[in-house]
Amino acid sequence: MDIDASFYNAIDLLKKLIAIPSYSREEKAAADALESYMNDLHLHPFRKGNNIGLLSPDWDERKPVILLNSHIDTVKPVAGWTKNPLLPEEDGDYLFGLGSNDAGASLVSLLYSFLTLTQREQPNNFIFLASCEEEISGANGIASVLPELPAIDFALVGEPTNMQPAIAERGLMVLDGIVVGQAGHAARDEGDNAIYKAIPVIRWFKETQFPLKSDLLGAVKMTVTMVNAGTQHNVIPGECRFTVDVRSNEHYTNRALFDWIAAHCGCEITARSFRLNSSGISTDHPFVRRAMLLGRQPFGSPTTSDQAQMPFPSLKMGPGQSSRSHTADEYILYPEIREAMELYIRLLDQLNL
Repeated sequence: MDIDASFYNAIDLLKKLIAIPSYSREEKAAADALESYMNDLHLHPFRKGNNIGLLSPDWDERKPVILLNSHIDTVKPVAGWTKNPLLPEEDGDYLFGLGSNDAGASLVSLLYSFLTLTQREQPNNFIFLASCEEEISGANGIASVLPELPAIDFALVGEPTNMQPAIAERGLMVLDGIVVGQAGHAARDEGDNAIYKAIPVIRWFKETQFPLKSDLLGAVKMTVTMVNAGTQHNVIPGECRFTVDVRSNEHYTNRALFDWIAAHCGCEITARSFRLNSSGISTDHPFVRRAMLLGRQPFGSPTTSDQAQMPFPSLKMGPGQSSRSHTADEYILYPEIREAMELYIRLLDQLNL
């Protein structure tokens, strides 16, 4: 199949996927459609829940394994759409629709790159995986599939990066804190106001700096994003609860950050998960070196993806721009998809890991 045919087929598939609601944990219809599409092409897909994948047809156990991954789920439409988010709408080179940029364009580009690459003798095995629940880092997404796949040597994760290689990615940890006071009547000098007690704690999260900074990701970032206290206007609040968004760099694991924060923040905290650690890959990796030779500029990404759940070298790279994700009137440009397919193939064809 030549690049022109692959490009038009990829566009047709993307339109079909846009038209199917595939919100996180509600991807079954989209997964069914993708599985049916692959079966119609006689591709023999495998499936785990709403995760759909393909293995190289000439699989050789002696070869390294490259994973090509993107996700089929989307967030729900935000306010402000002037178009039907589930109706693929064309305007010149623009294709509007929910999930067009994040990450449908990457998904179809990687699929047709996989089909092109596996038509040729390669020094690597390839796995294509369309995963679910990426937007919520769900347990039924990629984390449920990876243990059942062959050992992977390198992964290319399709996310909108303007086809620049994100060789580092921030981790994410969400903390819930509680400061305890004592309830009392607001009209009398009684009780111990938990809001007032929480102010220095919240300030501590704002002002605390960790010493190790990343060249690509910068310093660890802690942001208090939610605060909740009080039951009514005349009652001194007995507790103040708050939530902290922690974005780590590659110098700290989430567990190490939590242990230090818990020992110094001055209140009780719990972590919702330690799973989403920062990830990175060396500029000496063969894929990164090839990308740089083709004029691509490595960078560090502030957002998380399924990379955070991959215990092997990986990077994030795909058509579109992150700034369009989760926005009204989301779109992708057709030339971006074509560039992605051509560049994926150039980067992966005959790559020696």
